[in-house]
Amino acid sequence: MCIKIMLADDHLLMREGIRQLLEYDGKIEVVDEASDGEECIEKLLKSNPQVLLLDINMPKKNGIEVLQQIRDNKIDVKVLMLTVHNEVEYLIKAVDIGVDGYILKDSESSELKRAIDILMKGESYIQPKLIPILNNRLVARDIDKDKVDSLTGREKEVLIQVANGMFNKEIANTLNISERTVKNHISNIFKKIDVSDRTQAAVFAIKNDLIKIF
Repeated sequence: MCIKIMLADDHLLMREGIRQLLEYDGKIEVVDEASDGEECIEKLLKSNPQVLLLDINMPKKNGIEVLQQIRDNKIDVKVLMLTVHNEVEYLIKAVDIGVDGYILKDSESSELKRAIDILMKGESYIQPKLIPILNNRLVARDIDKDKVDSLTGREKEVLIQVANGMFNKEIANTLNISERTVKNHISNIFKKIDVSDRTQAAVFAIKNDLIKIF
C-alpha cells in the first residue's frame, strides 16, 4: 500500500521535483499539493494524507503557523518540515509545537524517503547534520531560561517596555514608579541577562518570547 503524502511549498518547481522523486518507485503517492499555508490547511482536511511535507517559508501562513494549527486542531497527520540551514530558530519552535521531523531542502531523495519511512514507524527524524546546530541552540536557550528566571516580576515588566521602545520616563509613567527606579531596574536587568544596551535587551526579550513580533 502506498504512503499518502501531501506537499506544501510555495515554489511549483520544488513541488514538481519532490513529487517525481517520491513517486518514482511506486511506494509513495502524492495525494495533494498546496502553495500557501491557508490552502494547506484547507486541502489537508480533504485529502487526509499520512505525511505532510511542510515548507517553513510560505505566504498567508508560514509553516510554523500551519503546524500550530494542525496540533491545536488535533489533525491526524505526521509533519515533516523542510528547511534551510539558517532557519534553526524556527525549527526549535517547531520542536516545541510538536513537529515529527525535519530535513534540509538540499537532501538526497534517499534521505527524504528514509525520513518518511521513519515517521511512518511512529518515530521522529532529525537530519543528522542538523543535530549539532540544534543542540548548540538548545543549550543556549537553557542558559537564557536561567537568565529569564533570575528576573523579578517588575524587572520583566520593565524589560518588556524597553523592548517595546519606550523611554525611561514613559516606563516610569506606565508602571507608576520613579524614573530613578526605572534606571536602577534597567541596570540590574542588563547585568542579569548579560547585555550592554537597550537593543540587545530587546532582542533578548523577543528571542525568549517575553514579547511577540507580528
